[in-house]
Amino acid sequence: MNTEILQANGQVSACACVLRPGNTNCAGCGMSLGFQFLEQALDREPITLVIPACCGIVTAGAFPTSAYGVPTAASTFASSPAVATGLTTVAELNGETHPVVCWAGDGGTYDIGLATLSAAAERNENMIYVCYDNEIYGNTGGQRSGATPEGVRTTTTPTGKVEPKKDVMAIMAAHRIPYAATLSVGHRDDFLNKIRTARQIRGFRFLHILSPCPTGWKSEPDESVDLIRCAVGCGAFALYEVYDGIRYRINVSPDDTPLEEYASRQRRYTGSGIELATINERIRAQWDYLNAMARTFPADKKVEPCVNC
Repeated sequence: MNTEILQANGQVSACACVLRPGNTNCAGCGMSLGFQFLEQALDREPITLVIPACCGIVTAGAFPTSAYGVPTAASTFASSPAVATGLTTVAELNGETHPVVCWAGDGGTYDIGLATLSAAAERNENMIYVCYDNEIYGNTGGQRSGATPEGVRTTTTPTGKVEPKKDVMAIMAAHRIPYAATLSVGHRDDFLNKIRTARQIRGFRFLHILSPCPTGWKSEPDESVDLIRCAVGCGAFALYEVYDGIRYRINVSPDDTPLEEYASRQRRYTGSGIELATINERIRAQWDYLNAMARTFPADKKVEPCVNC
């Protein structure tokens, strides 16, 4: 069963323990930490999960048991936002208020699921969409995805990916959704605050987690949290929020951690034909853009739409 039922004093309630012990996730998996933080932020509020083909759906284990303690729908690779739309609509017709959460990897977000993601965002469907981004197709052998950073070796880019990582936050901001934010498993308080902020907003909310994958990143499992802190410190992963697709807030700025420190702790950068100096230039350019947006369109200033444009 996907829902654990507890009975006490004649009352039956649903336990919102999202991820049970004994799941099949690898040691050091950022997705596991993300689930724990999601549960803590929502204070064990009941939710419904929709998970497409990815490591996340393998986590459940073999039928008839499940590592998930909440109702969970398994969708095809490309359709999790469409399935969540249907579940949200039915829940609202029944007067239910608990959130429907899409939990998808980067393959089902950046690439295969981008069409249905865009459609749900354009319609401003009332759901929380979480992309746990391990920057590869981790469940099928570690192939390159649109989320794979420039210079990273994968099974399909053995000398290093030559294209920059797709800017999925910019794509979602272009849909003018109410809320989009990036989350770090190395910054727990910021993570919890953003989940709680998303819970209080109605409409389509997009949350992007950089999720370490020791198997794919060729990193040490016990260094996963520190590795993400390093990614934030060197600026490779920016922590920020976007309201209504227009108003920006930067949550954590780079602290001059060298990019070399981040890259050297993952063997996926070893032997790459891409120079770190080139990657650094792109990081600086991205931060110039984010800082300019946060100065010009700050999150605490309401921007009225131009009716005569």
